[in-house]
Amino acid sequence: MSIHPTAIVASSAVVPQSCTVGPYSTIGPNVVLGEDCELVSHVVLDGHLKVGARNHFFPFACVGVAPQDLKYKGEPTGATLGDDNSIRESVTISRGTAGGGGTTRIGSHCLIMAYTHIGHDSVIGDHCILANAATLAGHVVVEDYATVGALNQVHQFCRIGKYAYTGGGTTVTQDVLPYSLTSAKRETHAYGVNKVGLERRGFDSQRLRAIQNAYRLLLAAKMNTSQAIQKLKEDGIASEDVDYLIQFIESSHRGVLK
Repeated sequence: MSIHPTAIVASSAVVPQSCTVGPYSTIGPNVVLGEDCELVSHVVLDGHLKVGARNHFFPFACVGVAPQDLKYKGEPTGATLGDDNSIRESVTISRGTAGGGGTTRIGSHCLIMAYTHIGHDSVIGDHCILANAATLAGHVVVEDYATVGALNQVHQFCRIGKYAYTGGGTTVTQDVLPYSLTSAKRETHAYGVNKVGLERRGFDSQRLRAIQNAYRLLLAAKMNTSQAIQKLKEDGIASEDVDYLIQFIESSHRGVLK
């Protein structure tokens, strides 16, 4: 096991021999690391934190630290990370709160860039990208393959759907539609389908066509959201992606950005 002499590792922490703990890093007593994790330097891992395999923590990342919530009174809450995540410089990931389920969850194969903040009880899916200084308040859900742009601000309890892309500097106060390209060029709203991102993820022309047809009704037709949803159901477009899009909208509590 490679643990730098200046690192502080609690005796009850679980650190496999395949891990590397760099200088001035701190690992708390309730932290469990998977195989082949690397803490470059000055990393803080705290709380009831369970980390999967091959996670890479860059300098000054703070993961599993106490939530920024005045209601938090030291309850034994925690956070979990999947496998193969890259946690870049000065990222902060707060552990959960008793009122929010108790656990902040990060999936696998995520790139979380420098200065990103993930608030308490948030849930991040697999293959997500959170660009520099993205700021997620508590209870935010980011679904699989979504990209949150640099300097984004995401309000509490908002959801960002699968394969969505939010542009830099966007303030998100409602749910972001899956597959969408959403930005704040003048005001925050959806500009259409994240076509380039979907093609890069292997979506064929048939899948793209079904999603684009659904978005024409949602964004371009002269009808409100309820009318567009009803029209999609009546047209009977046979597509798993469109069904998921409809379910996402119908289950929204904060409303969706159109």
